[in-house]
Amino acid sequence: MELPQGAKPIGLKWVFKLKKNADRSINKYKARLVAKGYVQRHGIDFDEVFSLVARIKTVRFIIALAASNGWEVHHLDVKTSFLHGELKETVFVSQPERFTEKGSEGKVYKLNKALYGLRQAPRAWNNKFNKILRELKFIKCSKEPSLYRKQEKVDLLLVAVYVDDLLVSGYSLKLINDFKKGMSSKFEMSDLGLLTYYLGIEVIQHNGGIMLKQWRYAEKILDETKMSDCNAVHILMDSGLKLSKAGTEKGSHDSETEKNIEPKEYRRSIGYLRYLPHTRPDLSYCVGVLSRYMQEPKEGHGVAMKQILRYLRGTTSYGLLSREETIRG
Repeated sequence: MELPQGAKPIGLKWVFKLKKNADRSINKYKARLVAKGYVQRHGIDFDEVFSLVARIKTVRFIIALAASNGWEVHHLDVKTSFLHGELKETVFVSQPERFTEKGSEGKVYKLNKALYGLRQAPRAWNNKFNKILRELKFIKCSKEPSLYRKQEKVDLLLVAVYVDDLLVSGYSLKLINDFKKGMSSKFEMSDLGLLTYYLGIEVIQHNGGIMLKQWRYAEKILDETKMSDCNAVHILMDSGLKLSKAGTEKGSHDSETEKNIEPKEYRRSIGYLRYLPHTRPDLSYCVGVLSRYMQEPKEGHGVAMKQILRYLRGTTSYGLLSREETIRG
C-alpha cells in the first residue's frame, strides 16, 4: 500500500545464523527477515515488551519432579513463533532487500502479524500462546507465569515455556503425545523428543533418574581461560584461606604489597563460572566469594581463581542427579 502521510516505515534486513547441536556440529542453516525495531519509540510505536522465560530454578524443579515420579521430559520448539503474534498497533515496513516489486518501489507493507525484531513481537507471541493454552484447558501458575498445568483427576501435565521452547512432562506418555498433537494443529512444531540439551545444559534421562551436566561448557571455560592443560587438583579452596580487598591474608604473606591483576580477564572468568553452579552446587560458595572482588582484583584473587579452574579440570564430568530417593529424602 501507499505510505500514509506522517507515517514512517520500519526497515528490514536479512539475518543468517548457524544452529548447532550439543556436540557443536551444525544442525541447520537459518535465514530470517528481521525488522529494524531499534527505531521504534516507547509509548508511540509500542507499549509493552515481554515474553515468557522460564527461570532455571523452574526447569530444575520440573526435571526433579519428573525424576521422582518416573516421568519423561520432552522438548518442543515452535517454528517461527513470533510470526504468529497478532499486532494491535499499526506498523508499516519497507519492502525487503532484493524482493522489491517492480513498478511499486515506493510502496510499503502494512503488518497484520508480528515480525522478528519488532519491539512488541514478544508480547504479541505471548498473548497468542497464552490464548492457545487456555483453549487446551491449561491453567497458568500464579507464582511462575512461564509454567502451565493441566490436571484431569490424577493425570497431571506440566509445560514450561522459554519464549518458543517448551518443556513438557506429565503422568503418562499418552498425555504428552496428546499435547503434541494439539499444539501441532495450531502451530508448526519441531518435536525434539526426549529432552537432551537445554540452555547449555545436557540432560541424560535413564531408568535411575535424570542427570544434568555441563561438561562441554566446562571445557569451553577452560579453553577461554587457557587452563585446558593445567594440572588438576581435588580441593576447591584451602580451608585456611582468607581473602580481602587487599588480596590474600594467610601466614606471613604481606597482602599490602599485592599487585592488581587484569580486571577484565578476572571478571570474564567469574562470568563464565557463575552459570556452572546450576548443575555444580559444589562451586557455589567459592565462586560467590571471588565475585566480591571484581572491582580491583589482586594477585591473591587470581591464585584462588586458578585453584577453582584446576579443580574444574579434574571434575568436568560431574553433574546433578535427580532420582526418587534423593527427592523424597
